[in-house]
Amino acid sequence: MNPSQHLWLALSPHGYGHAAMTAPVVNELSHRRPGLRLTIQTGVTRSFLETRYGTDFTYVGDIPDFGLRMRSSTLVDLEASARGYRDLHADWPAVVEGEAQRLRQAAPDLVLANVPYVTIAAAAQAGIPVVALSSLEWVDIYRHYLGDRPEAARIGAEMAGAYNAAAAFLRVRPAMEMPSLTNLVEIGPVGTCGNARNAELRAALGVGEGTRIGLIAFGGIDHALDLARWPVLPDWLWLSSLAFPAGRADFRPWQAAGLPFSDLLASADVVVTKPGYGTFVEAAMAGIPVLYVPRPDWLECPHLDGWLRDHGRALPVEVETLLGPSLETQLQKLFSLRVPPVATTEGNSQAASMLERILDGVAPICERS
Repeated sequence: MNPSQHLWLALSPHGYGHAAMTAPVVNELSHRRPGLRLTIQTGVTRSFLETRYGTDFTYVGDIPDFGLRMRSSTLVDLEASARGYRDLHADWPAVVEGEAQRLRQAAPDLVLANVPYVTIAAAAQAGIPVVALSSLEWVDIYRHYLGDRPEAARIGAEMAGAYNAAAAFLRVRPAMEMPSLTNLVEIGPVGTCGNARNAELRAALGVGEGTRIGLIAFGGIDHALDLARWPVLPDWLWLSSLAFPAGRADFRPWQAAGLPFSDLLASADVVVTKPGYGTFVEAAMAGIPVLYVPRPDWLECPHLDGWLRDHGRALPVEVETLLGPSLETQLQKLFSLRVPPVATTEGNSQAASMLERILDGVAPICERS
């Protein structure tokens, strides 16, 4: 084992989910290899990354990947996304070679991608081992939303070729179907298990045991949820990542809790969110009930929704239901559901072990189909 090995982590800057779900894997790997150097390449802010990865990493804030252009946390901007992909693929070889030069200069021992395909193609071109890890990939999402465009066949083929250049794609459970990929390796869920710190949370917020605390969290992309219309419920306090009216005494910014996000989620009475891998898995691990706004057009959702129903108390609710008088009824219904056994995250150690094999120069972890 070389204690000075260098891991280059490339993260799609499409909200916070890619960064959050990869952190426990990288942290497990770093625990096993204390001398491992870490570089993180992403458009996600360093301040957020430090809440999940600590402060001992090199930050590269420039990355070609963008995922999809969004109008809100659940609404895709199709035209802006199509333009973004046309621009990115206008000179595909040059884009890949530019990133390959960046990687050659940094000379990492391994590239881990969740899931920017340009970085995967660049690492392969530079002769650097590369592994992908995620519950989704952008080529089949691109084909789902934009596959009818004249340029889609060419762009989709370049995206698929990039993903399939990885030594393996570690598909974490639960995950979308990935028909365009030939290098899948199935692993269990990954996630950070928060610590329930209920007494600390209530002390920080100045509320007693009789007050229930809800967390409204829609990830790193703004959601079109008008909290001015949120009903006032007796004995409820809401912590929000979204803007709320200044005059509402039943709202606080979630940062007022003074807890890391995973601990805050594990200490709340309910989380209100959209379908997202990290929030769903962390809630299921902590046994926290979930109200979520469904996304029928998102390829992950049938798999995320079904998994959460099997591992936690969860109900889909429309935005108008959240903002109407039936919110209290939905919460009562949610709390009355059967409490299943909490989820486990065996994928953390599975992924770390597979990455160690690559770092140690052991045979590939994926048999090509």
